[in-house]
Amino acid sequence: MVEWKRGKRLPVDVFNFPIEKIRSGWYSDKYFVRTREVLLKDHHHPNVTMQVFCRQPATVCGLDEAIAVLKLCSTEPKRIKIHALYDGDEVTPWEPVMHIVGDYATFCHLETIYLGIISRRTSVATAVKKVVQAANGKQVLFFPARFDHFSVQTGDGYAAYISGALGVSTDANAAWWGDEGIGTIPHGLIAAYGGDTARASIVFDKHVPKSVKRMVLVDFDNDCVKTSLAVAKKLGRKLWGVRLDTSAELRDESVTPRDDRSLGVCPELVFNVRKALDQNGFPWVKIVISGGFTGSKIREFIKLRVPFDAVGVGSALLREKIDFTADLVVVNGKKCAKVGRAYVENKRLRVVR
Repeated sequence: MVEWKRGKRLPVDVFNFPIEKIRSGWYSDKYFVRTREVLLKDHHHPNVTMQVFCRQPATVCGLDEAIAVLKLCSTEPKRIKIHALYDGDEVTPWEPVMHIVGDYATFCHLETIYLGIISRRTSVATAVKKVVQAANGKQVLFFPARFDHFSVQTGDGYAAYISGALGVSTDANAAWWGDEGIGTIPHGLIAAYGGDTARASIVFDKHVPKSVKRMVLVDFDNDCVKTSLAVAKKLGRKLWGVRLDTSAELRDESVTPRDDRSLGVCPELVFNVRKALDQNGFPWVKIVISGGFTGSKIREFIKLRVPFDAVGVGSALLREKIDFTADLVVVNGKKCAKVGRAYVENKRLRVVR
């Protein structure tokens, strides 16, 4: 495992690529593969500058991964020079995030790969940064693993981490920055013990290492106040927190019936649970909220001073879409780019060693 620090790059060997398949063009748009074939058969080796950018403000990520692709999968990596920003940097529209300089025939087939990497990681990083800013200092937990293919978990978790998320749900999410997933007592375990949340929490506490925070889902019976108190009485000081995850189609037993705003994890529910815990002698128990939270909903909770300590966000963090584009802008020392694109100097770019 490698601990990430801003301003430093992840080492190439942290990434687990199918190198030979990438190098062969298996994952590349076919016209890039054929471009390489043409250049090689024509013995044409132009020295170029490839410029990578996006068209909107973003928290860029995936640069270290893209650099690794270029170093591991180009045919002659020593003939390529890369200048790039750092993962986690904020970028403006049209600002170059990377310049790749070298023999085009050695890396032209990799464009699909490195653009896809940067697009995916930046989309996640930007979405997480927006939610972190909305949370205004409250802890954000990255919980979208179940909403996408397992193969994207590691890079997505890294993108979330550099953007300020302080917890992820799987070990794969945490692999690149040297941590592990956090875990609560899920509804499945509660159901396995007959729907008795307190009993499930006792069994969990008995068998799981003490270093793991005891955070318990308390909405199984749709009575978060009652269940929170029952768990707190059983675990006492060992209980780190309770998580409210009431379905958006349900109204908790403690909530006054009103309109749709009283459904799910609403402000009143959180206030009710906090009040009950405090009045019954459990002020240390933290409250984690989850279930359909977005940046706008979190901002609303912050505005109302809802007493939550952390928020778990899932599929909302996968809805952002930021595309990156690459263009040849210099060929054999002369500026050469399609109309509307041109070489842009960016003094923020740093040489990749």
